[in-house]
Amino acid sequence: MLRLYASGAFPMADSETGNINWYLPEVRTIIPLDNFNIPRSARKAIEENNFAIRFDTDFEGVLEGCADRESTWISEELKSAYRKLKKQGHIHTVETWKDGKLVGGLYGVTFRGAFFGESMFSKVSQASKAALAALLKHLKEKEFVLLDVQYMTEHLKMFGAVEISFEEYTKLLHLAYGKVCEF
Repeated sequence: MLRLYASGAFPMADSETGNINWYLPEVRTIIPLDNFNIPRSARKAIEENNFAIRFDTDFEGVLEGCADRESTWISEELKSAYRKLKKQGHIHTVETWKDGKLVGGLYGVTFRGAFFGESMFSKVSQASKAALAALLKHLKEKEFVLLDVQYMTEHLKMFGAVEISFEEYTKLLHLAYGKVCEF
């Protein structure tokens, strides 16, 4: 599975059949770690909601939170694969807590200097934004090279996400793989 990530591919299961497909789009979305934006709404939400941010304390809660949708690409087979990657130290979570409850978060795959953002969820307004803001700061502090977020959304655009060609993406991948980073 890591080899496929290393080539720039990412998985999604068909929501009806559960079959896992690997995608390698010509245009990729990243959030540049040297030029991201933390929206004012996210900063304000963290302060006003008394969110507590934690790293790697509730992988199962985050995985289930991300998969708990009417239609999901996170099949049981993918969950099993992510659990194996977690045991190997390649999956990490950023969790948003409020009043002792997990209210949002995200998870992704790490390999060397790359973080491949897989999914996020929010049970409380702004909770996923708070998790993403924390991730960005954390990755920059740990000197990661690449934050791959796969496809552009309005949510990601607020944080400075940009679309790049697969050629540019491949160059960033090589830079990221040349650097060893600890999450």
